[in-house]
Amino acid sequence: MSDPVILGIRHHGPGSARSVLRALAELQPDLILVEGPPDAQELLPLAADAGMKPPVALLIYDPAEPRRAVYYPFAEFSPEWQAIRYGLANGVPVRFMDLPQAVSLVPAAETAAETAPEVETGEPVDCTAEAETAETGADTDEAETQIVESALPDIRRDPLRWVAEAAGYGDGERWWEHLVEQRQDSRELFQAILELMTALRAEADAQSLPEERDQQREAAMRTQLRAAQKEGHERIAVVCGAWHAPALANPPPAREDNARLKGLPKHKLAVTWTPWTHGRLTHASGYGAGVAAPGFYQHLWESAGEPTNRWLARIAQLLRDHDLAASTASVIEAARLAEALAALRDRPRATLEELNEAALAVLCHGDATPLRLIEEPLLIGERLGEVPEHTPTLPLQQDLQRQQKRLRLPPEAGQRLLELDLRKPTDLERSQLLHRLNLLGIVWGRTEAASGKGTFKENWRLQWQPELAVAVIEANLWGNTVLDAASARARDLAQRSEQLGSLTELVEQTLLAELPDAIGAVMERLQNVAALTSDIPHLMDSLPPLARVLRYGNVRQTDAGLVGHVVDGLATRIAIGLPAACSALDDEAARAMFGKVQATNAAIGLLQNPDQTALWQGALLKLADQTGLHGLLAGHACRLLFDQGVLPPPETARRMGLALSLASEPAQAAAWLEGFLHGSGLLLLHNDVLWGILDQWVAGLAAEAFPPLLPLLRRTFAHFPAPERRQLGERVKRGGAGRGRAAVEADVDAARADLVLPLAARLLGLA
Repeated sequence: MSDPVILGIRHHGPGSARSVLRALAELQPDLILVEGPPDAQELLPLAADAGMKPPVALLIYDPAEPRRAVYYPFAEFSPEWQAIRYGLANGVPVRFMDLPQAVSLVPAAETAAETAPEVETGEPVDCTAEAETAETGADTDEAETQIVESALPDIRRDPLRWVAEAAGYGDGERWWEHLVEQRQDSRELFQAILELMTALRAEADAQSLPEERDQQREAAMRTQLRAAQKEGHERIAVVCGAWHAPALANPPPAREDNARLKGLPKHKLAVTWTPWTHGRLTHASGYGAGVAAPGFYQHLWESAGEPTNRWLARIAQLLRDHDLAASTASVIEAARLAEALAALRDRPRATLEELNEAALAVLCHGDATPLRLIEEPLLIGERLGEVPEHTPTLPLQQDLQRQQKRLRLPPEAGQRLLELDLRKPTDLERSQLLHRLNLLGIVWGRTEAASGKGTFKENWRLQWQPELAVAVIEANLWGNTVLDAASARARDLAQRSEQLGSLTELVEQTLLAELPDAIGAVMERLQNVAALTSDIPHLMDSLPPLARVLRYGNVRQTDAGLVGHVVDGLATRIAIGLPAACSALDDEAARAMFGKVQATNAAIGLLQNPDQTALWQGALLKLADQTGLHGLLAGHACRLLFDQGVLPPPETARRMGLALSLASEPAQAAAWLEGFLHGSGLLLLHNDVLWGILDQWVAGLAAEAFPPLLPLLRRTFAHFPAPERRQLGERVKRGGAGRGRAAVEADVDAARADLVLPLAARLLGLA
């Protein structure tokens, strides 16, 4: 029986992938064993389907608790993916050989072992699931993991660092990149990797024993290998993480592995394929086996033989897309510079480091800004994979896919701004789908402000994230279609909610999502909670969402009539209780109430109901007359009444004069002024009486009162737009207090005005 050929690789490396294919072509194996989850063995044939387009991932999850899940991502340049595709294309059996996730994902109550595989930081390779486990909510104590890792010897945490430092490299990643991923060798390369890892593991084992889960994984791999040999396979190729290669090449007795695996509990899991993205293959995403630049690796895989010229041409194309100059001559010169730098550094070919330096020097003329502008599309090369339509999915997934196809709303890896016109049936259905998904926790899109907001326009920022696949699976617990699941979820949220604010937001979400089967239960719960709520600030927080529903429900063809009597009750209770709720407030509480008054006033204006408006204006009048009220609220109440025509200009000027009289405390007067002028200084520019009162108040302040009031005044005027501040400053400079029409006309140059009159007369048709 011949020994198996161990191909130690790093995940997601184009050089490793190319070397694996060469080695397999030379060996012509009769069985390929790949480090991966045996739980997914039945889904391996789908990898050869024409509809399977990487990046994709195997998703293994607990059907009873979908957030307990693990991803195994594959890119086109992943060595395991190429080995699997080679075997399926050439009729060679392919098997996964790692420790089953049925063991790794067992709940903590059933085993003392970790509930998810630990991140192996001591390798450029290993189980592709580790970093993605924590992201999907598996039961892993991250703090405990970090403590364990920090206690490990350096050689086990990062063994390649030792080799890299001896070779004069800054880190193990760069060393592996230059000496492995840039090579085109096959079996000789893997023999060298095996010898290197054997030496490193011997040193690491001399310092400390490996973690128990690591030993269990390697025992499971060896058990699978022995089983394949007993079946009579003579030419076995094993594709595994380089760190595990020595453990498979020099196995201990079988009884030791059997004893280590005996009695491990298992759990029934479900498996499927799901699309993945290049962005989730990066180190920056938190993926332990990630790479720095998947876009560059994809380029290396697709451009074997001449990656330098094509990469620099890609940079030039992206620069031109941003209207930046990048000539063909510059591309040629940059390619020469990159090759020269690689030769000077004794590297087999230009790496990403040399290519970046050449692009910076020649194409960007030493300015790094253009490179940062194109960094993401260049280095990440974001793309979203695809899986075949007949991939095993749950009913909710199937319904979502049908709706995405029917509404021409495919998921995309990159961000996309979707502008919807709610008067169009298709756009209205798109909006309802996105709102339903958000209600289910499947946050595919987020709303953004749009021109004509609140009428018939709605903007969404869409970006599909791979982890949403788990959210879809979890949401399947609520129903088999998006509509049924969202309705059930809304009813459950309403039943469990005790806060009026969260219920009013839920009402808005339910109506926007068009869930007729849920709105009755949600509204009933809202009425019950509102009837028991006496806290006026909470009632004020609840009014704006319901006002939006009433005002714009007809645009979305939504029956908002159920909300009307609830809004009437809220508006009445707010108007009655507002004066008492605003009494005896300190500065912080007054500022918080100030925001609520603004929001409530906007909501009342939105409703355009005369009865509600009259009630609200009556409450504002009581505020304006209330003794001891904080100046911020009193001033703003006066301003709102003035804007709505309740207080005429003379009465407004009288109230302002009283508030800013010398009898008032300076701090109270400054707060009143801030509340009155909030949002606009045009009132002072166009009302000479109010300007005069303010000018007289400031001029009459005592010397000792002015310094502490100055920051308050500056804060008030700082919120005005720059043109308004400039005009106010010019008026102060002119000494414009009390200036009327005659004073302004005195500044007019009559001679110059006479020159313009004939032209103005012709333009107006008077001549």
